[in-house]
Amino acid sequence: MPETFPERDDSTAPRGREPGAFFGRRKGHKLRAHQSELVASLLPRLALDLDRPAPPDLATLFGGRAQAARLEIGFGGGEHLVAEAGAHPDTGFIGCEPYVNGMAKILAKIEAAGLANIRLFAGDAAALLAWLPPASLSRIDLIHPDPWPKRRHWKRRFVQDATVTAMARVLRPGGEFRFVSDIDGYGAWTLAHLLRAPDFVWTAERADDWRKPWPGYTMTRYGEKAAREGRRAAYLIFRRR
Repeated sequence: MPETFPERDDSTAPRGREPGAFFGRRKGHKLRAHQSELVASLLPRLALDLDRPAPPDLATLFGGRAQAARLEIGFGGGEHLVAEAGAHPDTGFIGCEPYVNGMAKILAKIEAAGLANIRLFAGDAAALLAWLPPASLSRIDLIHPDPWPKRRHWKRRFVQDATVTAMARVLRPGGEFRFVSDIDGYGAWTLAHLLRAPDFVWTAERADDWRKPWPGYTMTRYGEKAAREGRRAAYLIFRRR
């Protein structure tokens, strides 16, 4: 089980997750030389500074060129986020990932693809949600998050009543929260939390709407591994009322 790190004192974090807490490893294997260079040189140019007020219009984070803004929470190796940013050059993307090795991987992908529409935050997504302006996002993706399967750890799951409320605040009407997990218990947990949330409606009309990936979905390496091991994922889409 990943190591637990001390909490930060952050009174802006949504209740239901311990204030400012991050649960998991911040760093794994040693970074390669070029990865270290990118963390030192490229990351500061792309990183959001939550000590400064958020701009009223997130398009300014992307040189004013973004027509919409999206967030991916816990992007892992960055496969899905980079593919989305490449497919939607007029959209600005914010990737949140506290794991240093994941950050190094996506920086290499951003450099290789020459992408200019991604900004990054290496910290707790709850703090990022509290920082973002109301109705500023068109979509939030949470793909294969840590399920924290032990009952005593369920409070560490990202999906909580408080974070659902926080997501509703930053999503514009008609915006979407998309969730993917191959862990049945976490899928059921998420569905229960979102179905009781007054600000969201589940968009599924038939079984294939949640059994199959949505059109254009980019499978992550973790998703491919889960499929090889016989675990079927649920693909849940919720629309902001």
